Amino acid sequence: MVVGLYRSDIWPGGMPEVGQTAQRSRTVEPDDIVRFTDISGDRNPLHYDLEAARATPFGEIIVQGGVTSAILNAVVAEDLPGPGSVFLHVNWSFKAPVRPGDTITGFAEVLEVRSDKPITKLRTRVTRGDGTVVLEGDAVCYTMPMGQSHG
Repeated sequence: MVVGLYRSDIWPGGMPEVGQTAQRSRTVEPDDIVRFTDISGDRNPLHYDLEAARATPFGEIIVQGGVTSAILNAVVAEDLPGPGSVFLHVNWSFKAPVRPGDTITGFAEVLEVRSDKPITKLRTRVTRGDGTVVLEGDAVCYTMPMGQSHG
């Protein structure tokens, strides 16, 4: 049992189970590039300069990797393991670009759940609408009790 807390305090919907999955999708917009630049300072010409981007193997404007991986933040914080969850460790490989207008889907699958601490290991993946895997890897999450004030 999770030391000092009841599992229902941490996971009101029940402790995650190995094999459990969650996903969510969104369409990436050009404004996402601007918002991420405002947050990060990433002004790489690949994200803004069409002529420069066309001269690369990408062939056109691409979004920052943080825009791509952000959907996994939402999956983890909202769906699985759920509210109160934060990343402790991520091991992600970016496999293909995402462009404005692409619809991406973030996917998580529970690989392990610790019984002594609210720690969950997930297989993670992001795909484009055409089925191309754009990011894959794994993540370790810690889930804190949130009480009744979240939502």
